[in-house]
Amino acid sequence: MSAAIARWTDEGRTVAYLLATVGEAGIDGIAPEECGPLRAREQWAAAAEVGVDSVEFLDHRDGVIEYGIGLRRDFAAAIRRHRPELVITLNHHDTWGGVAWNTPDHRAVGRAVLDAVGDAGNRWIFPDLAEQGLEPWNGVRHVAVAGSPHPSHAVDATAGAERAVRSLLAHRSYIEALTDEEPETYCRTFLEGTMAAAGKRFGGRPAVSFELFSR
Repeated sequence: MSAAIARWTDEGRTVAYLLATVGEAGIDGIAPEECGPLRAREQWAAAAEVGVDSVEFLDHRDGVIEYGIGLRRDFAAAIRRHRPELVITLNHHDTWGGVAWNTPDHRAVGRAVLDAVGDAGNRWIFPDLAEQGLEPWNGVRHVAVAGSPHPSHAVDATAGAERAVRSLLAHRSYIEALTDEEPETYCRTFLEGTMAAAGKRFGGRPAVSFELFSR
């Protein structure tokens, strides 16, 4: 989704990232206590490539996130704090389409985000948040799900495509563990292919697709 983020920050919109984990369990050859800080630094660098200077991390354990009240509360608190009009999350469906099974963390986080948007606007859910100065926020107009197998909307990615490549490439440690291919070649091939495939449904230009839920 970073190509869309780059376009939006160019247009003057404010974007903040919230990550449920620091990705400490994501690289087999690097122990979590070393991997977590490394991946957090790379996430900051990735965000900077697309004009995002607000990056927050929660303390949920990577790989074993459970959908539940605590997760919803953390997301509701962030929504009340940032007071966005648009909330973006990653694919919460069981698959990426077909037989490509989605990960437990993605499914739990995506569903919790969708529910937390409603929680953020209801003062009687998590009333302790208001006591902490986080007043209810009902201003979210849409939730956009990136990577969904059921896309309904898209953003023209032409202007942000190169920065999307640089943003993904900033996660170099993860990319190098993921593939033997040269990292920039891998990032460019993956993103350009994804954006071209999305564009076939949305006017023929490179695109980032979303499943959009209106509030």
